[in-house]
Amino acid sequence: MSRKYHRSRRIAGAILLAALIGVPFWKVHGESAVRFDVPSLRLLLFGTEIWLQDFFIVLIAIIFLIFLGMFLTTLFGRLWCGWLCPQTVVSDATSFLDSSGGKRSVFLIGGYPTTAFASALIAVSLIGYFVSPYELIPLLRHGGTSAKIVLGSLIVLTAVLFLDMVFLRRTFCATVCPYAKLQSVLFDDRTLLVAFDPGRVQECRACNVCLQVCPVKVDIRTGTHLACIHCAECADACTDRMASRNSRSLIGYSFGIPGKQGRGLRVNILMTGVITAASLLFLLYLALVRVPFDAIVLPQYALTSVHADGSVANIYLLSLRNTGRSDLELDLGVTASSGIARSSPVQIFLRKGTDIAKVPVLVTLTGLPKADQHPIMITLTIGSQQINKNIVKKAFFTMPKTN
Repeated sequence: MSRKYHRSRRIAGAILLAALIGVPFWKVHGESAVRFDVPSLRLLLFGTEIWLQDFFIVLIAIIFLIFLGMFLTTLFGRLWCGWLCPQTVVSDATSFLDSSGGKRSVFLIGGYPTTAFASALIAVSLIGYFVSPYELIPLLRHGGTSAKIVLGSLIVLTAVLFLDMVFLRRTFCATVCPYAKLQSVLFDDRTLLVAFDPGRVQECRACNVCLQVCPVKVDIRTGTHLACIHCAECADACTDRMASRNSRSLIGYSFGIPGKQGRGLRVNILMTGVITAASLLFLLYLALVRVPFDAIVLPQYALTSVHADGSVANIYLLSLRNTGRSDLELDLGVTASSGIARSSPVQIFLRKGTDIAKVPVLVTLTGLPKADQHPIMITLTIGSQQINKNIVKKAFFTMPKTN
């Protein structure tokens, strides 16, 4: 048997399953490659740290992925379902359950324990996207509320995955999968399908092998089906049968039903494509202009003083947060709309992962015109030469009251 598509799908599935399990154990700059760290509320993404206040970037990324999915689905149909969906990959990886179902003793002795182990392994990897797998065992040994939550999550995930692998399997794809329900809205007459060629119906030998190998038990000869996951098992089977007659398969991948493809502008492709491209450009722009530290200036209005030389000083509270992956040495500069301004301190050291550091800053103005009663605005520039980034903040400077 040729089984061209079957072998290719298994290779793609093995790569995806290895990535799903292995990514939490992969470290970049000493941290997980991908993890949403619950205690610090930050997303670790291949060396980049996105903190809670920057989550609008994640929101734009989600919008991009949603429209990218819609765009690709309109073009390539359920190719994701048949080749890369974790439900399909896990069902393929545990295909021994399908063949062991009728052999009760073999199923009980080998099938259940193997499936339970696979469920636990996948559950640990899924927990690893929230808790570092290298800290999992020490956390459970230490005990406490966090350990109970993690242990409970592991048990629930393992049970859900075990029940899914043993009982649900392909039924999920054919019945309750929300992505499958979306197909009827997104598909058009030129979407990639696994289709039977209606122009060659007279060549069909009615062997029913395409129906026998279908994992979701649909008859591809009767047309497109909502439950079809486009795995092309039927195409492989038909290829083998037709080879004996020196003819090509009656079933295969096709952009629309063979002989029934439409023409003209594909409005849905155009709309989703434009939105996908726009959201990608906006996401790249946000990533490029993002500064890995944040600052808020909080004026302390009651702390205004006049010195003997005529200079006036205000104290501000600078609230800083380091959202980068390294310690930062920040330079602090100040200018004013009137007079000459200087600040103290002029440098601030901010450690990596600092939640909120509050630093008092003294701003002194000299050379102020005595007759100038206009409000004075100061501009604080906080910058780092390490990353060549600056943040500019403005604040009002409080002058002492005069009689």
